[in-house]
Amino acid sequence: MEWWQEPVPNLITVVPGPRSRQIIERDNATTSTSYTRDFPLVVDEARGLAIRDMDGNVFLDFAAGIAVCATGHCHPDVVEAIQAQAQKLIHICTADFYSEPVANLAEKLCAIAPGDSPKRVFFCNSGAEANEAAIKLARYATGRPNILAFLGGFHGRTMGAMSLTASKIRQREGFGPLMPGVIHVPYPNPYHPPFNVPADQLTDKILKYIEETVFKRMTSPEEVAAIFVEPIQGEGGYISPPDDFLPLLKSLAQSHGILLVVDEVQSGMGRTGRMFAVEHVGVEPDIITLSKGIASGMVLGAMVARSEIMTWKRGAHANTLGGNPVSCAASLATIKLLEEGLVQNASEMGQYLLSELKAMQATHSIIGDVRGRGLMLGAELIHPDSGKPNPQMRDEIVQHCFKKGLLILGCGESAIRFCPPLIVQKREVDIALSILEDAIQSGS
Repeated sequence: MEWWQEPVPNLITVVPGPRSRQIIERDNATTSTSYTRDFPLVVDEARGLAIRDMDGNVFLDFAAGIAVCATGHCHPDVVEAIQAQAQKLIHICTADFYSEPVANLAEKLCAIAPGDSPKRVFFCNSGAEANEAAIKLARYATGRPNILAFLGGFHGRTMGAMSLTASKIRQREGFGPLMPGVIHVPYPNPYHPPFNVPADQLTDKILKYIEETVFKRMTSPEEVAAIFVEPIQGEGGYISPPDDFLPLLKSLAQSHGILLVVDEVQSGMGRTGRMFAVEHVGVEPDIITLSKGIASGMVLGAMVARSEIMTWKRGAHANTLGGNPVSCAASLATIKLLEEGLVQNASEMGQYLLSELKAMQATHSIIGDVRGRGLMLGAELIHPDSGKPNPQMRDEIVQHCFKKGLLILGCGESAIRFCPPLIVQKREVDIALSILEDAIQSGS
């Protein structure tokens, strides 16, 4: 049996070991000081849900490269598609030439995107680039300058995408002035409801705020090109809005001729138990942005828009590396795996993980909230006496899990995110929960 076929944490040296420390020292001396590097982990090899470091330690991966490795690490079908394409064609500028992988993937994305409207695809290299393209297209298509986004939202770190982002101050400080024309409004967080209204009144309150405050005091709706929204906030804390929020937000946007741009960079490609998170509530976005899980770790982003919107003139927007043939081949293999069972598995394993986390919440008062869909789940850590977020405890638990061989990540102010590869099975969920239980008991 190969080391990755039983993805049980197996720490054989003190983490990090001597080989890892050498790489860390070299890296710290030469790479950007902006990298966060949550763990002293130097990855040597990965398969499925198992990651092995330079010193032979094996970790169980419940982070998936921040929800990127949807099919697990180095899925053989994806590897085969990459190898076959790399032997034929590695690069051709999609802006200047045609290639079969690009045509095949564009056709596939148009077919699986939510709604029945004809669509077109723009390929790029990341979620931030997809959102940059959506900003430009929305302004171009509507002739309007302004954009609404949500507090807690994360849309990327390039200048336009960062201007939409309002997740952590560190992501914005020192970079101003940012792109003008962006107005942020509260996101309907049922656990920490803005305006102190009950959760069942959140949608109505947020929409009234847009209509009666934003559109009367900040900008005319006739000057708003688009509303950018995550169907589940990712970096902001894995926050799921009320089910009526996106449908009614879409209706509000339509009533003013505003485009609804849904950022599915983290929630899309099967992560929530549907191919796209908006499918849970029956919404067809005008524009949808994708990356992360779209190609099992290969570099790729995409903006999918209704054809009647994507009518910008030849040369209005392009790039050199977007739609790389090897990445497109990986994406086609990924989507095939998603359709053949991984989306369903995300739904089933997500429901099991959610129920187990809720059972853990019932016995641990430091878990204030458990939320999400499919395998995009969050658990928020709080001070039991006050109910306030407890980021210190969250960070201690995440680090404890790392030292026990489980990779999980934080998000929001004090939440832990659970976003394992969509191939995860019940046994691996149980191992992860056992390590988490140990971490909570050690810290509480």
